[in-house]
Amino acid sequence: MKVMTTLPEVRIVCDGSSLGNGRDTASAAAAALLEHRGQKGLTRKFVVEYLGPATNQQAEIVAACIGLEALRQPCRAAVVTDSRYVVETMNGRFRRRANHALWERLDRAAAAHEVTWQWTQGHAGHPEQEACDQAARHTAEHRGRDDAFLNRLLTSLPSASPA
Repeated sequence: MKVMTTLPEVRIVCDGSSLGNGRDTASAAAAALLEHRGQKGLTRKFVVEYLGPATNQQAEIVAACIGLEALRQPCRAAVVTDSRYVVETMNGRFRRRANHALWERLDRAAAAHEVTWQWTQGHAGHPEQEACDQAARHTAEHRGRDDAFLNRLLTSLPSASPA
């Protein structure tokens, strides 16, 4: 008899930021907000990574990577990003012309999961996306993780998130 198991469902909202994009002095970071609705209700957590002098496109790829890499078991993951570059590339509509090592990292991060890639318009009032933008920018500005800031962002989010 075959036992069917249901994968946990998570939503990963992610964003990257490169202050001074394209210059040697750029300061980039990636942020991802993981959301899971389980028996204890809605659980959220931020993961961030400071990247140093990286481009905005690189930061966007890493944002998706760190969200998926933070999952501790195979999941059904909806990855929501304002990067058409990431969504269209992962859905096979854009060719991978650059950033090959980062695309390989994202492929590895996604391999254990059932992932759907969803685009949302940035800076359009999507609370979780706006929070990820703020987290990525703050991490880039401060060149590292600031737990107090991330906790303030978490508590500022609405308690219910759209499906």
